[in-house]
Order: sequence, then C-alpha cells, then structure tokens
Amino acid sequence: MAFPLRKLELRPLGNTGLRLSCVGFGASPLGNVFGPVLENDAISSVREAFRLGINFFDTSPYYGGTLSEKMLGKALKALGVPRNEYVVSTKCGRYAEGFDFSAERVTRSIDESLGRLQLDYVDILQCHDIEFGSLDQIVNETIPALQKLKESGKIRFIGITGLPLGIFTYVLDRVPPGTVDVILSYCHYSINDSTLEDLLPYLKSKGVGVISASPLSMGLLTDNGPPEWHPASLELKSACKAAAACCKEKGKNISKLAMQYSLSNKEISSVLVGMNSVRQVEENIAAATELALFGKDQEGLSEVEAILKPVKSQTWPSGIQ
Repeated sequence: MAFPLRKLELRPLGNTGLRLSCVGFGASPLGNVFGPVLENDAISSVREAFRLGINFFDTSPYYGGTLSEKMLGKALKALGVPRNEYVVSTKCGRYAEGFDFSAERVTRSIDESLGRLQLDYVDILQCHDIEFGSLDQIVNETIPALQKLKESGKIRFIGITGLPLGIFTYVLDRVPPGTVDVILSYCHYSINDSTLEDLLPYLKSKGVGVISASPLSMGLLTDNGPPEWHPASLELKSACKAAAACCKEKGKNISKLAMQYSLSNKEISSVLVGMNSVRQVEENIAAATELALFGKDQEGLSEVEAILKPVKSQTWPSGIQ
C-alpha cells in the first residue's frame, strides 16, 4: 500500500447506542455464494478485518443455505476477543427453501442462527427482503415476535431489509416509534443510484440507523462488470462499462471511486461490502483510509457521474440478492 492503513471511523447507528465501523463486513461470500471459500481464508479475512478496525459483521441463514452463518461463527470464535468488541447482524424470514415471516418461524430462526454463529445473542436481527412477504404481516406479526426476542435478550435491536425504498416508509409509518431500530438498503447509495439520500431525513426523524449495502451496485461498478444474472438494463450496463473503461484509461479504479462515494455520506452508519479474502479486506480499508486522508477524487468522480448521468437512478426489479 502507498500509505499505512489506519483504524476505521466508527459511526453511531440511529438511537441504538451502537457505533459501527464505516466499512462493514458482508459475510455472504463466506457461504460460497460467489465461488468456493476455504475455511482458513474465511477465518483470515475476518481476523484481518477486525485487526484493521471493522467491528460490524453481517450475515443471513439464506446465504449459502446457512453456510455463511457457520463460517462467520467459526471465524468470530477464532478471534478470541470479548463479545462486546464486535457487532453481529443476521436475518430472518428468507431461507434457501423460501420466505416465511410467521412469528413461529422467525422465533425458531434466531435459535438456529445463534447455534450456527456460536453466540448467545446477536446485536441486530433483520427481517430479510420484506418486499417478498406481506408488509402487513411484517407490521402485525413479525415485528411483534421480534420484540419478544428482544425482551428475551436473544437480540438487541430490530431491523428490516429490502430493495424498494417504499417498503421502509410503509412499515415505519405503521409501527410504534422506536420499534424498528435499523434499515438495511442495498444498491440505492452508489454513483449510479443515490435515491436513498432522499429518505435519509425521514429515517433520521424516526431515529432509525441506516446501513447501505452493495456500493458497487452488485458488480456494475467494477472492471469485470456485473454477473450475467444482473437485472439492470443493457443501457445501464453499457454506461457503467464505459465509466469503468474511462477510469482504467486514467489509471483509476471505478470500484474504489464507488466505495469512496458511498462512504462520504456520514448519515449512513456503515457501508456493507461482501468480502472473502484478506486482499479484499485490505482494498476496502485502503479506500476508506485514502478518503479520510485526502478526501474524494472529485475529478475522477465527476467524469464517472457525467457518463452515468443519462441512466442515473434507473431501477430494476427486486428479487436478486
């Protein structure tokens, strides 16, 4: 690295009292979601992430059909540090076999997750991709069940996740204030789509913490481009490809620009990125360190934004994760 990596900034998460590292460790790749990951590599990447200041680790029973939770559990145990030194988030309601947001299933789900994670509690339990269930069931059945889990001490805080931004206002307007502590949004705070920004004042007024995932728009903002299944339009894919090529010509990296763009909004508590190797951990922390030391590359960012302007905030159907 051209400069020494430094410990990451910690940001408050809504009214929870938690402080999350500005870069969060997305553990879905540990479930072999993007290709096989050896157990030793998983443990090494989590250890390096923690050493360099990442204290927030996110998973789900859906990732790799429970494998992500198991691998993260082994890796966290191998750290050998006090439990209060890291924050763990897992999810409920979405499983390899499908969606089930019933009170019975989510109550059983947390016990299964705690077993796989080898933990006594998780800091945050999130209803996973709620747009695929009944939002009224989430309001009237799922969240009350999670409140009971909170009272039992198995979870500390309650969250909801999904792609369409309207799901968050629908639920938050229908539950008592302070019931939902956190939202996790993905693909809505990146260079090509920053529509989450419009929702931030509302979320702040509700005292809700904000986690933003997928700053690279599920691969759109990378040199390699998105996977074949990516639901973006050909027009959007083409514009992102042109932007990546423009960066490369000038010796810049579009993924680093995208990461720094997402990190620069301090209203977002943590930017969640999937990682499966020490190299990926170091690259993400280097992007955050460089941003803290030198600020955004405004020139590079302006060039990318100009290329993406015609397709800015193009949405795609939810259903891919």
